[in-house]
Amino acid sequence: MKKSVFAVGLVAAISLTSGAAMAADAAAGEKLAKQRCVACHTLEQGGANKVGPNLFNVVERGPNAAEGFNYSKGYADAAAAGFTWTDETLDEYLADPTAFLRHHAKDDKARSKMTFKLPKAEDRADVIAYLHTLK
Repeated sequence: MKKSVFAVGLVAAISLTSGAAMAADAAAGEKLAKQRCVACHTLEQGGANKVGPNLFNVVERGPNAAEGFNYSKGYADAAAAGFTWTDETLDEYLADPTAFLRHHAKDDKARSKMTFKLPKAEDRADVIAYLHTLK
């Protein structure tokens, strides 16, 4: 009996976890991006690079690939080490860009030009869902 209750509980927990990941709201992410990201980034196709690169098609284009943008050495080193933009790497980056670069560039002194952090997991998931629509 205990095993079946545990199994049912485990299945429910997994379902809730995967449901939460799928519950990301691109419309809420768009609102957040327009409130918090546009000070440094443009979001439209053909938009200019600002302090940060244009984010249109960022997921498909991959890291270190915005034409004409001068990335930090740490960012370029991390990209050269081979990471790609997945939901997981975007989440890690948005939570703490400098920590992300230090980990992926394998350089404790790597720094990101992006000093902004998005601390709430739900906000990051929403912004990531929105970034997926920019293509």
